[in-house]
Amino acid sequence: MSLILYNIDALAYSCRYCYAFSSLTRTRTHTRTRALSLRTFFNLPQHRSVSSISPIRSSIIPNFSFFPINPNFLTGNTHFLKMKGVCSGSSMSKNKAMVESLRRYGVISSNKVAEVMETVDRALFVPNGAEAYVDSPMAIGYNATISAPHMHATCLQLLEENLQPGMHALDVGSGTGYLTACFALMVGPQGHAIGVEHIPELVSFSLENIKKSAAAPQFEDGSLSVFAGDGRQGCPEFGPYDAIHVGAAAPEIPQPLIDQLKPGGRMVIPVGNIFQDLKVVDKNSDGSISVRTETSVRYVPLTSREAQLRGC
Repeated sequence: MSLILYNIDALAYSCRYCYAFSSLTRTRTHTRTRALSLRTFFNLPQHRSVSSISPIRSSIIPNFSFFPINPNFLTGNTHFLKMKGVCSGSSMSKNKAMVESLRRYGVISSNKVAEVMETVDRALFVPNGAEAYVDSPMAIGYNATISAPHMHATCLQLLEENLQPGMHALDVGSGTGYLTACFALMVGPQGHAIGVEHIPELVSFSLENIKKSAAAPQFEDGSLSVFAGDGRQGCPEFGPYDAIHVGAAAPEIPQPLIDQLKPGGRMVIPVGNIFQDLKVVDKNSDGSISVRTETSVRYVPLTSREAQLRGC
């Protein structure tokens, strides 16, 4: 029986049958989390119910040396990363406390990202009864998930310079609409934020959520739009884009998305199958492409609507 040790910044596991160990070791520059997948240890099969999973900075896990994955992890009913200060008060005060915790643990460093995440209440974009302010992904139906708050913060920061007022942003796999709403506030009414989601029911759900959120005026004035479609093909009629975010893992970077990226634009996309990396794709002024790896991640696959509904 062989062991595989993953040495990454940190990895939250999506499969409800798996557990993970971590041992925190400090170096002179940063804390690194070592995670051992017990799926490998017990030779467990790959499971279909994979969540949109993101790297959790080790600084946000202050004192854990062992963290079992709660069986309810996919629905958000886990206390794994329930942050201090989000247990009482109004919805918006809890949302603000969540953002403050992410800042305190070093996940958010941008004032603009903090401001936008405080303004867009995450509770409006999760299923009823879900613990909206827990830092974990959760299922939203149709074999889809909403990413953890720290992952949204990470992507917003990576794209911040390309989400300036007047710019155009595309959110592929927009799900419940949370990140699309954040994009809309960042680019403003003079810009355009577009969500593309291939599950029509989620498109309807996201529009209901957006209409209740701080981004509602931009939906009304047309600077925020959500469409049903295959996000792998992008949304060329509103391109090119200054910023593209992809919320599911592609086996390789889709060429249509590269084509729709404006020179000077940036795309953030998870790439890979079993092993995935969050890639930062920059299109240079001459049209050439630069790609770098930000961190290791675990997302649901970027696939067809039919395959997603089958759980493939």
